[in-house]
Amino acid sequence: MTAPQRPRVPRRALDGVLLLDKPLGLSSNDALVRVKRLYLAKKAGHTGTLDPLATGLLPLCFGEATKFSQDLLEADKTYEATMRLGIRTTTGDAEGEPLDVRAVDCDEAAVRASLQRFIGEIVQIPPMYSALKRDGKPLYEYARAGQTVEREGRQVTIRALELIACALPDVTFRVTCSKGTYVRTLAEDIGEALGCGAHLVALRRTGVGALTLDHSVTLEALSEATQFERDSWLQPVDALLSTFPQVCLSDDDMRRFLHGQRLKLSSLTIAAEAVNAARVRVYSAQGRLLGVAKPGEGVLAPERLVVTTES
Repeated sequence: MTAPQRPRVPRRALDGVLLLDKPLGLSSNDALVRVKRLYLAKKAGHTGTLDPLATGLLPLCFGEATKFSQDLLEADKTYEATMRLGIRTTTGDAEGEPLDVRAVDCDEAAVRASLQRFIGEIVQIPPMYSALKRDGKPLYEYARAGQTVEREGRQVTIRALELIACALPDVTFRVTCSKGTYVRTLAEDIGEALGCGAHLVALRRTGVGALTLDHSVTLEALSEATQFERDSWLQPVDALLSTFPQVCLSDDDMRRFLHGQRLKLSSLTIAAEAVNAARVRVYSAQGRLLGVAKPGEGVLAPERLVVTTES
């Protein structure tokens, strides 16, 4: 006799953004699966991975918010990182085996000067232990097999780089960088510039675009909370779009916009900053988010729409 099947728990249609403070040792996907289960959410996704050894800000999108997750993938990121001078490892971080050990002869002044050299546009060679693919296979698979393949340098931008603490051989710094920057590689390159090598021992993401850890919640707190408390931590969908200029539409224009029609800019009351923006967020006269649009060539063209029962 077969055991009766357990009834399926109904999933909820949620729209919003959760700012998760990801714990150490958990992959971004594992964190997403756990949070999605706690919220009983139908649809959820994250906005860019954090390594298991990294902690900090991981925005998770639910429902309609997943349409705008790409904007955060493209956004600048801010990290606080600690590197250990004098030791290079196979992975560039504390998970790897030591490759070589050198004396640390620099002082704090030399560290500060070295950090300044990396501000601006720089070229990084992606690490072998990364998810970048070569011939359809992630680089880390080659690395685990003891193989090294040639990688092309990629240009990234270091917006800001400042020293937080210098207790040699450990150095803690804060960096704001463009999409595609490997902080492990940055630490290794700084170590080479100082003549002693380095590897990353701690990494915490504190900002993604305009989002910060200020309103984040831990997985532990979520697990212990009631469903009402969990829902109260959800940010609105437009939390992802706060850097975009805002456009408000009349009821007639709203209906046309939601049907995918382009609107003449000359017929809209729209600020100059919005006319010249790459993208704008669009609202109804009542303040409901309708989606994002691209202004240009005299029209406001719908790009991605928010679907609600009111639409």
